[in-house]
Amino acid sequence: MGSESTYQISIIMPALNEQGNIEKAVINAVDAFKMYGINGEIIVVNDGSTDKTGDIVTDLSKKIPFLRQIVHKTPRGIGFSFWDGAQNALGDSVMLIPGDGEIDTGDILRYMPLMNEVDVLVPFFFNKEVRTFKRRIISILYKGIINISFGLLLNYMNGSVIYRRSVLKQVTLSSFGFFYQTELLIKLLKRGYLFAEIPSSLKPREGGSSTALKFKSFINLASGYINTMISVHILDRISGEIIEDSATFRRHQFINRNQKINKLVDINDDLAIETKA
Repeated sequence: MGSESTYQISIIMPALNEQGNIEKAVINAVDAFKMYGINGEIIVVNDGSTDKTGDIVTDLSKKIPFLRQIVHKTPRGIGFSFWDGAQNALGDSVMLIPGDGEIDTGDILRYMPLMNEVDVLVPFFFNKEVRTFKRRIISILYKGIINISFGLLLNYMNGSVIYRRSVLKQVTLSSFGFFYQTELLIKLLKRGYLFAEIPSSLKPREGGSSTALKFKSFINLASGYINTMISVHILDRISGEIIEDSATFRRHQFINRNQKINKLVDINDDLAIETKA
């Protein structure tokens, strides 16, 4: 843990014209913190909203001390919003919760204790029937293409993943649209970071509409896929950054890394004691 860490987790909440959903999404996250006794913060990234989203968040922040807002003058995309929020986060871990209210934050945070054992928690939905048949078919095809292309066995890639914030510093992203999370997961898992998959539920939107199936989003996905294929299968292999090994070896890496961190903390504590003496 970095010395600047203040919270266990930072929730990054991108919002583009979510005036009908943002308050419920924020309150849902606050309730989840209380339910599981988690010391967390919420960062709403207002991604160029032209409705009352920003005003609603400003009013909420007067009542919720651990809520703050980052404002983009124009829409930059969900990936850019997440990355911007993560760079400004104070939590040991970070996760994205959409401002549309589709995700129950408590469904994810109940598994926070697992972050003592892994670097990444990857949710998958068990109630996919909430989405349209077309959306489910596209999701199945997408999952199959990604798993086959990169040698993975993930059940889902676009949920509210929890990342240990320190591991994000090991990755350079090229995708800042909807593909950002898939690219991030692929690069982290290929570098040997330990992960676990967890079940989660999906709630129907109460207002607005999703932009996930728009043509522009498809173009961004295709571009991100091609760039990641080149990066992972060619550039990262040449540089030696890809690690393909057993889960046992990855576990040893995780333990060794945490032992090094703990030793550094102990050394800093000893120095502090000697200074005071």
